[in-house]
Amino acid sequence: MQPFHTVREVIMQNNDLTRFREEGTLYLSAPAAAELIRRKGLAHCFCAMADHIHEDFMRWPEFDKTARVASHSQNGVIELMPVADTQRYSFKYVNGHPSNTPIGLSTVMAFGVLADVNTGAPLFLSELTLTTALRTAAMSALAAKTLARPDSRVMALIGNGAQSEFQALAFQHLVGITGLRLYDVDPQATAKLVNNLQGCGLAITVCNSTAEAVCGAHIVTTVTADKTLANILTPDMIEPGMHINAVGGDCPGKTELHGGILDEAKVFVEYEPQSRIEGEIQHKPEGFPVTELWQVLLGQKAGRDDANQVTVFDSVGFALEDFSALRFMFAAASELGLGERTALIPQLNDPKNLFAQLATPLRAAERLETLSQAMG
Repeated sequence: MQPFHTVREVIMQNNDLTRFREEGTLYLSAPAAAELIRRKGLAHCFCAMADHIHEDFMRWPEFDKTARVASHSQNGVIELMPVADTQRYSFKYVNGHPSNTPIGLSTVMAFGVLADVNTGAPLFLSELTLTTALRTAAMSALAAKTLARPDSRVMALIGNGAQSEFQALAFQHLVGITGLRLYDVDPQATAKLVNNLQGCGLAITVCNSTAEAVCGAHIVTTVTADKTLANILTPDMIEPGMHINAVGGDCPGKTELHGGILDEAKVFVEYEPQSRIEGEIQHKPEGFPVTELWQVLLGQKAGRDDANQVTVFDSVGFALEDFSALRFMFAAASELGLGERTALIPQLNDPKNLFAQLATPLRAAERLETLSQAMG
């Protein structure tokens, strides 16, 4: 395997550090990220993020990995997701609060940092709410390309909230889905999705139940938000050869699949120690067999065994995917001249004299007070 860090990449990393010293951290706001995505195009962003994730998963043993750190409350969860290789460190702050929408807040909000390992310098600070939606969809599509039957053309999408458009379009552009069958307990969410997908070229069918939606589908994506041990999909709904992309069950006490589906399927995960706590497999015994997706991508283990096998990608979202997304967004923002430089860290003439940051303003204030007193 070729070393990941080529001479060109090392030069770029040195340039990134030089710009940080001279100009500060590159900050990409939510409006700037939206502009980046518009200028690059959604299809390009999906493909590029999937490529970055694939590249990084192929380097899986090189990363310092850990399950995310979660703080649970009655209304939701706040998480930190760190990961690093020998050159770059990243983390994501992300929440999940399903009750937010009635008060005008998103269920999921996120931001993240990409830093230089050798110095600790925070090179890039970015919104990750939009970016997480893109990378989650890109990850789902990459897994489906790896595990689903190659002739899969129809997808059922159960849960039509904020993530649904991204899932639909990623599967269209990366997997070749042409038909979409929709269901949500909230008809307004489905109407929103249908409106947003107008003109995209997908044949859309609105269904009256989950069972109706999954009937005849080759791929089923579940992306619901309620923090409950739900059985959105049950064994009687599953047809031979289906690939199930279970996205919504992503924290303790939150699932979407009946356990009987897992018993009859071949199950794939991102990072097993995290998935055992948060994923669909959280209620399965410790020895329940799963395969980490990177092992399939590297050819160490088999993916789908035959056309009739049911496969499940038990996706909870792993920090390495955000590392990949931040790599892409940092490079694209730098290329397009988007974002702004900000003094997130004090710029010091003498790195040992942090107090000097306060000295000048204090002296100015003291002079102004003396002048005021002199004027009576």
